[in-house]
Amino acid sequence: MQEFLLVIHRDLTSANPAPTPGQMKEALKPYQEWVAGIAAENRLVAPPKRWDADGRVIRFEKTKEQVHHGPYAEGKESIGGLFLIRAKDYDDAVEVAKGCPIIRFGAIVEVRMAVPVA
Repeated sequence: MQEFLLVIHRDLTSANPAPTPGQMKEALKPYQEWVAGIAAENRLVAPPKRWDADGRVIRFEKTKEQVHHGPYAEGKESIGGLFLIRAKDYDDAVEVAKGCPIIRFGAIVEVRMAVPVA
C-alpha cells in the first residue's frame, strides 16, 4: 500500500460562493462518516486537519527570502483540509477521494502520492 495525500480545496471566486451554514451542517455528518469509513478500513494514516485561511508564502526574490501573507497571494483557491490515506494505487486513492461528500458543495479534492525522499 502507498500513502496518498488528500488535499481539500475551496474555490474562492464569486462563481463558486462558500457553502451556506445550512449546507455545511448538512455535509458535516456524511463527511465524518466518510472519514470514519476510511479509518475503519485501516486506510487512514493521519486524520483530517482544518487549516486557517491566513498563512505565509516564502519565495526567494532578488537576493533573499521574502515572506508574503496569505497561502496564495494571487490564487483563487484555499486549502481547507488535508490528510493521509493508504491505497493500492492512484486509481484506488481516487475512488476514496470521489466518496468525499463535500464535493457536491463545491470542494475540490486533490490526490497526491507520497514519494519517499532519498
